[in-house]
Parts: sequence; C-alpha cells; structure tokens
Amino acid sequence: MFFGGYFLAFLSIWQWYRGVWPLPLLVATAFLALHIEGTVIHDACHKAAHPVPWINQAMGHGSAILLGFSFPVFTRVHLQHHIHVNHPKNDPDHIVSTFGPIWLIAPRFFYHEVFFFQRKLWRRYELLQWGIERSIFITIILAGLKFDFMNLIYNLWFGPALMVGVTLGIFFDYLPHRPFRSRNKWINSRVYPSKFMNLLIMGQNYHLIHHLWPSIPWFEYKVAYEKTKPLLDKKGSPQRVGIFESKEDIYNFIYDLLIGVRSHSKKRGKIRKIINLYPGYKIKKFLLKIVNKTFIGSN
Repeated sequence: MFFGGYFLAFLSIWQWYRGVWPLPLLVATAFLALHIEGTVIHDACHKAAHPVPWINQAMGHGSAILLGFSFPVFTRVHLQHHIHVNHPKNDPDHIVSTFGPIWLIAPRFFYHEVFFFQRKLWRRYELLQWGIERSIFITIILAGLKFDFMNLIYNLWFGPALMVGVTLGIFFDYLPHRPFRSRNKWINSRVYPSKFMNLLIMGQNYHLIHHLWPSIPWFEYKVAYEKTKPLLDKKGSPQRVGIFESKEDIYNFIYDLLIGVRSHSKKRGKIRKIINLYPGYKIKKFLLKIVNKTFIGSN
C-alpha cells in the first residue's frame, strides 16, 4: 500500500506534465494516492503497518510527507484520542468533530498541531523529526513558487489533500463516534458492517474494533468483528451508522451538516452566554432551544 500510494502520486505528476489525462482523472488519482497513505500512517502510528519497527517508522514518516502531515504529531495526538475518546477537552478529535459543520471538518485538523505543542506531547527526537518534515513541506512550496509549479501543487496536492481531510474527518472521526457522549470503551465508537465500505474506507466502518484492539491492521478489522460480534451484542455496542435510526439522529445530523457546534452543558456554557447577549427574545429562545436539543455533555 505504501509504495502503491507513492506510485499513484508520481503517476499523476507524470501525467500532469504529459498533458494527456483530463484534470478530473489526475485529481482522482492523486486523491486515491493520499487516501491510501492515510491508512498507512494510521496503521504505522499503532505499529501495525509493518512488524519490523524501523520499516514501520519509515512507512509512517514517508506517508506523512506525502500527506503534508508530521508523523510525530499524528502519532502522539492520535494516541491521546484513544486514551480520552469523547472527552470534551482531552480528546483532540472531539474538537474536530464537534466544533463546526461537517463540510468544514478538514481545516479543523490543523488543531492537532496546536494540541501537540500545547500538551508538549513529543518524546526524544520527535521535535527534530517534526522540524525535518515541516522543512520538507516548506521547501516544496518555496520550490513551487520559484520554479513555477504551484498549479500542480494546488491541483494534485492541496486539493486532493483537502478532499482526503474531509474523508478522514467523516469516516475516522465524525461517523464512528457520534453522538459523542459515551466514554465507555464498548460504546464510545460504532460499527456499520459492509463489505463495500470496508474496501472503500479501508476498514474504518469497523472503527470500534480498532479502538478495542488498536494493534490490529485495517484488513483484519472485519474478521475480528465477525469473531467478536456475540460479545459486542452482549455489551450493547452500536452496530449501525446511527444517522437515520430516530428523529433525533436525523435532526442532529442535519444540524452537524449546517452548523455542528455542540454545547457540553444544557444549563451553562460559553455558547449559552453568547446567545444570551442577543437582544431579541424570540430569536434568543429559538437558539437556546437548538443548543438544548444538540448538547452532548451532562446536565
């Protein structure tokens, strides 16, 4: 997969300069390359991309460079997500999922870098690794400006990366963890079984399996789910996509599409304080009703 992603990336660049392929096909090829590397970096951060440690690390750093990420940032922040699933302050992916509309989920991944430095999550040589990977990123941009290939960067890197960011945000963060309330390990994520989705999003429809046993590589999630399904049934683990099961689910999904900012308090909170500043009583009442209906914290 690692080499396949790089092959597709170089293929899209080669075809860009040949001028034969139409732009949609070039963008689709670049998107697929980054989408594949997204799974590689995810497995690598859990030491599941390759059994040999240094090869696993190389795959993690290599996929990060192609994605425009930093492997130490991705690893440390993602592991914090696993430790603090659905915690409003300590789960960095909770902010990604609940601090704005779904269609703007990709830019919120920049918060991971802020979280990494706020919490001082680095270990040993990881700050140096971060500096090298960020230097590579900046060097590519400066080279694009100097040698006039920014159009390639915009179309075959930034654009597909934005699309991958939306894909990752929806299928890695938003769908698996909604309604974002439980911290119980058996119900803080969900499964929505599907052979098609298993290939399309590389196993993330079995996200709960990943959280329960994070060292399992993505292509074994489905098998693990089938073997542990009786246990998941007993524990009451969510095993549907959870969008259209009730009126509340539908309402919350539409709200997340359009607005998506969630309150963690039904009676107090920053959102309520801001709304209370509004002079119009009817509009204020309407907005407070929305906040009360979509809150995801405790009473």
